[in-house]
Amino acid sequence: MATDYDAPRKTDEELSEDSIEELKARRMDKNSGKVDVDEAEVAETFELPGADLSNEELSVRVLPRQADEFTCSNCFLVHHRSQLAFEKSGQPVCRDCAA
Repeated sequence: MATDYDAPRKTDEELSEDSIEELKARRMDKNSGKVDVDEAEVAETFELPGADLSNEELSVRVLPRQADEFTCSNCFLVHHRSQLAFEKSGQPVCRDCAA
């Protein structure tokens, strides 16, 4: 809520004079902007781990490792040669695993 710092401030007496009905009305006005969400509807949109995906088909194009790439011996990810940190026992290690 925006505050007007130039507006005159209420004294303690004026603040205590606010009636309970006014305070309740203000509280109800603040709550009226909230949206009611049906939890059942929201739950239907979530994909649970371990769900049956036997009828689903993935179409991913897999490229073979290129000449300027290597497979890290620690994380087994394929990296570009610029990510090579060192070779341990003849096995390449990437910068992420070396750190």
